[in-house]
Amino acid sequence: MRAIITNGKGEPATLDTVDESMLLTGEVGIDVAYSSLNYKDALAVSGKGIAQAWPLVLGIDLVGTVTDSASSRFEPGDAVVLNGDRIGESLNGGLAEKARVRDDALVKVPVGISLEQAAAIGTAGFTAALAVLELEDARVTPEDGDVLVTGSTGGVGSVAISLLAKRGFTVTASTGRIEEQGDYLRSLGATNLIDRAELSEPGKPMQRTRWAAALDGIGSATLANILAQTNYGGTVVSYGMVQGVDLPASVLPFILRSVTLTGANSVDAPRELRERAWAMLASELDLDVLDSLTETIGLSDVPGKCGDLLAGTAHGRTVVDVSR
Repeated sequence: MRAIITNGKGEPATLDTVDESMLLTGEVGIDVAYSSLNYKDALAVSGKGIAQAWPLVLGIDLVGTVTDSASSRFEPGDAVVLNGDRIGESLNGGLAEKARVRDDALVKVPVGISLEQAAAIGTAGFTAALAVLELEDARVTPEDGDVLVTGSTGGVGSVAISLLAKRGFTVTASTGRIEEQGDYLRSLGATNLIDRAELSEPGKPMQRTRWAAALDGIGSATLANILAQTNYGGTVVSYGMVQGVDLPASVLPFILRSVTLTGANSVDAPRELRERAWAMLASELDLDVLDSLTETIGLSDVPGKCGDLLAGTAHGRTVVDVSR
């Protein structure tokens, strides 16, 4: 089978033909139709970051059809999607023509969503759904005020804006490319735009309140400033660390404003939460909007596209058709 594979720590990945016997044992065999590209994939393909075993098929998403199953939950012919669960990190992933995975993180593709659309949603859309569910569980409502989304032109941010707008929230999108991407972000449902530079430099531990809630994929000083600007009782969901893993903040927003900082973890989410997130995506995500922000490429195009992701010049979602 053809696969995007890395053979050693720090080595860039290549498109190669490998024996199916390298697949790790799992309860469910899958003919993979599509994968997708995320920032983590771009790091791994370039030889940076997340790969923890070698040789390793990369790709933290896979969508396809069950070929054989030792699980009572799946049978041959089922359309399934898997996001995270260590595939593409320590287990063979979705940038290949076949896969074998454990059943507990596998979800049936909801009716009404095509295999290609499920791949376009991918880990990015799944993470966005988890983040929006965090706000739901915190009982944040549109009446509470604006919601900030950072990294707004990326996959997570794009889907998050669409989901939040569908729920009636007033969304402020943070981006470093307002002139270039402003129309795109407004088309997703963003009402207001701010330059990411407003948030990226170290700031005071307590600042003027601006947000009822925020979804942040940047981390570091940006997240610290968001916390310092969040309304009393507000909720901030963290799911990324593009700027850094540090958090140069103080305890004051938590003590004086009762701000809640929580996370959205797409890798280790339990099955029940996965199914809840995908049910929300099926019922609330505008698939026409999803299609408009999706580009489909072949396996041979993956290394070049990963360079665009790392350079910050890509936006929306990139689906990988593994048959191409």
